[in-house]
Amino acid sequence: MTVQGSIKTVVVEPTPAALAARVANRFLTRVIARTRNGRLAHICLTGGSMGGAVLAAAADDPRVEQIDWSLVHFWWGDERFVERDADDRNSLQSRRALLDRIPVPAENVHEVAAPSDGLTLDEAAAAYAADLARFARSDEEPWPSFAVCFLGVGPDGHIASLFPDRPEVTVTDAAALPVRNSPKPPAERVTLTRPVLNAAKRVWLVLTGADKASALGLALAGASYASVPAAGAKGRRRTVFFVDEAAASGVSPDLIDRDY
Repeated sequence: MTVQGSIKTVVVEPTPAALAARVANRFLTRVIARTRNGRLAHICLTGGSMGGAVLAAAADDPRVEQIDWSLVHFWWGDERFVERDADDRNSLQSRRALLDRIPVPAENVHEVAAPSDGLTLDEAAAAYAADLARFARSDEEPWPSFAVCFLGVGPDGHIASLFPDRPEVTVTDAAALPVRNSPKPPAERVTLTRPVLNAAKRVWLVLTGADKASALGLALAGASYASVPAAGAKGRRRTVFFVDEAAASGVSPDLIDRDY
């Protein structure tokens, strides 16, 4: 079935590899459509194994040569406050998988500052917010509307670096926040806030594995956003959970979109 708006739907593939290929296909289709007439496309990326797998699958698709990458800007939903060459760095993973393999201008890749850039964690978050504001939707929403916002989902239901029952989850008056003492290492991070993520036209949550089934079920059931941050993720046009069969074990069939 096809559902418009921010109603949550689920797309299921049998394996993580098949899922990565399907998401990559949808991603390139969307970027091509968005940039065909010269419009900018702001894309929010995520880390994790599936985040990298999707980008790698996209890089291997010959359609990447059809895209004017000068029209595409890349951001991250969160970043670990570690050096740029650290394996924990989300942006490094994205560069290896896709960004270093396409002709995207350097100024279109919007990375969070690293410690060696001379900024504190708080200053790095403020600088990221200022960069977002250069593409503000309005004075009230000083950030771009992402054409696609990719989000991973942890077994605890966290998205970006918005973890359950922590103060960052409920902040609405800032675009980016410093995160200290993260329950998942590394301890220091910068995260976008819920209003920025949910300003996206399309929020695509990508998750695999049986250990994510509970978080998926809670998110689809409308659990408290404060306790299950994934439950509060929603795009302005579409909210899609891309999952493998292991994660989808408890999903109601009427939520599954077999055509998207």
